Amino acid sequence: MFQNSIVGRRPIFALAAAALLLLPHIASAETKTVRIAKQFGLGYLPLTIMEQKQLLEAQGKKLGLDLKTEWIQFTGGPPMNDAILSGSLDFASGGVGPLLTIWGKTRGSIGVKGVAALNSMPLYLNTTNPDVKTIKDFTEKDRIALPAVRVSIQAITLQMAAEKVFGVGQEHKLDDLTVSLGHPDGMAAMMGGRSEINSHFTSAPFQDQELKDKRVHKVLDSYEVLGGPHTFNVVWATNKFYTENPKVMQAFVAALDEAMKEIAADPAAAAALWIKAENSKISVAEAERIIRLPENEWTLVPKKIMFYADYMVRAGMIPSKPVTWQDVFFPEAHGLPGS
Repeated sequence: MFQNSIVGRRPIFALAAAALLLLPHIASAETKTVRIAKQFGLGYLPLTIMEQKQLLEAQGKKLGLDLKTEWIQFTGGPPMNDAILSGSLDFASGGVGPLLTIWGKTRGSIGVKGVAALNSMPLYLNTTNPDVKTIKDFTEKDRIALPAVRVSIQAITLQMAAEKVFGVGQEHKLDDLTVSLGHPDGMAAMMGGRSEINSHFTSAPFQDQELKDKRVHKVLDSYEVLGGPHTFNVVWATNKFYTENPKVMQAFVAALDEAMKEIAADPAAAAALWIKAENSKISVAEAERIIRLPENEWTLVPKKIMFYADYMVRAGMIPSKPVTWQDVFFPEAHGLPGS
């Protein structure tokens, strides 16, 4: 009798054992540590606020997640893309150019897409050469520092400008004058006057700091090239991470949105936090002034993504053009009024 009862319960025991085996897998389905990369400059202000105020961790708790974050700082988009492809990074951030590059390369494989924009901000090409009034005036004696030759958003914007000025097929006319340097090093090289670098295609606050020097003037504004405000920085991730970590993605977007609201509500506090976190030499008042500039929009909305995509397809930098900007982003962004 006893033996018969055990036999009769075997299927139940088997199911219970299987459930116990599955429990650890279910509990650990989403990552516990989120690895996020950013670069230098005020363009990464929303991420700096997320980091310093632990907004992702707080949003994660609302969803039942106990998250830890690891923040890594890079000088450009290409090394970030290498890191995200190797699996050593969960969220990368940078210009639209590096996002479209990795989106194009991974469409048929792991699939990398944008999560959200960080801002819309103009990029300035500054110079100390008084003879350079437009990009037509650059000669072999000039050198232009930018985050990454050919592939950074500054490099691609310069190519787009060259195509407009010099004609179709001449987009790479100025590429040989460019030098890869992170924003702080690029500014130091141009302002130091001890190297061949006399120009710098950069972003806030570096471009604003440079223009305070009487030796420096602006040659090019990216808003002029694109015909209006465009996204500068975006965040992207792999489809694998997106699929395996839906709650982390939800918490990340919520935390990013919270950071945007904090910037809008108190630009002075956001400026002070950024200055302290980045150990920047500019004043809090100057950082606040830049944050408040009407041309600097702190928004999740991707803008003029298709303008960059059009050029990059034409230049052979990505294999095919997205049908819409939504093709480049995960569904969470699709309802935004992007372009």
